[in-house]
Amino acid sequence: MAHRGPDDSGTVVIERGDHDGGRVGLGCRRLAIVDFSSGGHQPMHDRETGNWLVFNGEIYNHQGIRTRLENDGVAFIGKSDTEVVLKAYSRWGEQCLQQFQGIFAFAIWNSKHQHLFVARDPIGVKPLYYAALPGSFIFASEVRSILATKLVSARVSREGMYSYLTFGSVWEPCTLVEGVRLLAPGHFLLWKQGQAKCNRYWTPFPKNVGARQGVRQKEVFERDLQGLLQHCVEKQARSEVPLAIFLSGGIDSSSLVALARNLGIAPNTFSLVFDEPAYSEAPYSRMVAQQFQTHHHEVVVSEHEALNALHAALSAMDQPSVDGFNTYLVCQAARRAGFKVALSGLGADEMFGRYATFLSVPYMERFAQAWCYLPSFMRSSLAAVCIQMMPGSDQKSKLASLLRGRDCLHPYLLARTLFLPDQVNKMLSNWQHLDASATFTPPWMREVEGLDPVNRVSYLEARGCMLNTLLRDADVMSMAHGVELRVPFLDPKLVELLFTLRGEWKLDSKLPKHLLIKALPKPLPSEVVGRHELEATFAQIERGPLSDVFNADGIKDVWGRFLARKTSWSRPWSLFVLQRWCETNSVAA
Repeated sequence: MAHRGPDDSGTVVIERGDHDGGRVGLGCRRLAIVDFSSGGHQPMHDRETGNWLVFNGEIYNHQGIRTRLENDGVAFIGKSDTEVVLKAYSRWGEQCLQQFQGIFAFAIWNSKHQHLFVARDPIGVKPLYYAALPGSFIFASEVRSILATKLVSARVSREGMYSYLTFGSVWEPCTLVEGVRLLAPGHFLLWKQGQAKCNRYWTPFPKNVGARQGVRQKEVFERDLQGLLQHCVEKQARSEVPLAIFLSGGIDSSSLVALARNLGIAPNTFSLVFDEPAYSEAPYSRMVAQQFQTHHHEVVVSEHEALNALHAALSAMDQPSVDGFNTYLVCQAARRAGFKVALSGLGADEMFGRYATFLSVPYMERFAQAWCYLPSFMRSSLAAVCIQMMPGSDQKSKLASLLRGRDCLHPYLLARTLFLPDQVNKMLSNWQHLDASATFTPPWMREVEGLDPVNRVSYLEARGCMLNTLLRDADVMSMAHGVELRVPFLDPKLVELLFTLRGEWKLDSKLPKHLLIKALPKPLPSEVVGRHELEATFAQIERGPLSDVFNADGIKDVWGRFLARKTSWSRPWSLFVLQRWCETNSVAA
């Protein structure tokens, strides 16, 4: 794991002193961001308690915790946040997790009680893999490290394979390796006398999550949101090494730049620019960089360079994924330029309601519920007619799965499906077929039952695609170059606040993520906000008042040609204006 921590390394073997003569081995590769001296070396030992710690991540509020502990008489040797974690555990035990604000995965060997305490951050930004074997327990930041011990058989997990083919990534808690699991976000694990027990210490849902809120409460929410957004960026922008912001020119990353600039930070921004105009967002990122006066770096990537980097990016994957290539390239460029820490806008789509799933999944849920009330003979006949009329084989297959009713995936899982269960089973002909409904109904799906439709999708996206694809790829691809990627929009306090909001308020504007845009200290360039409004409108034309007039493929072609710079802005703009006029005046074909 040298790529994850190129600055230092250490190992220790501890004699447990019990009757079976067992030992504990701890190892760490260090990425030095706080306290570059030997005071931050790991594994770290607490001489007062005999405890040992290995730690990956960052505790943003470590200075405040240190001050509290020092006021209580606790003595420190160095200045690292690693030592703060070790001392906080010695003082508060498992309750130390309630004090930490950051991204982390760590393990502490408790010398007195002879047990291992393992914990992962609330959102799951940092991974923690483990294998509980007869008489032993192995954990690491990457699956490959566990395989390298040769203590786990390198056999493909059928459940993991099924998950990957279904979603394009392996969904927690399983991995692609049989016997290797992921500790869930917001959980800790105790391993003692050969037994592992998991416990939850954080949930994003406050007690009043289902309560109705009035207009005055919405005003209070908007005020609190403004202050909390600023605080989250300020907290995560603290760094003793140069800091970068990855700027795509979209609302999320542009908002980070605006918030950072309001704090008096003149950030270094990095943008990935492809030679092909259809994929280039350079005009928007340049616009934002110019307005907020950042030190802007453009990472220009040609098709040839992208192909040359593909092998290295694939080799960096700890588990297979259909995503992550762009993150690999921009992190590589940032590290070459001397940056170890970067901020990303990841998570804003899930928290503020950007994806099409926020509209489609609640609709599919209502449809499925109403569909089940029909007699079975009517469902069969109508299903055959509907499927026959549906264009596109993939859409037909998903519709057929929804109409079939029995053993159907949950609408959210269906929306995120790459290959449907029947298709997967056909591909895995030599393997025992898995039951789709049993395999892909994870326990956390039950946690959304009391939420409104929008907040329900928000949580499903956070625990589904975001956790298992976006966050995992971001961690692996950034750490492949020794870059720590921070995600202010996924600060637990911000997540908790957003789940107190009635979901409908997140979508009660034509603008995407309007709550985020409204909370910014200074407005973003109108072109940045406007292009997302255009895109959102085009996506809705086939379901809007002009759905009987326009051909969906023809509309998509106009938008695609505009993105490819093959047509002027006036053509998509004319359709945008027409659609909006019809919506405003309730005129339909």
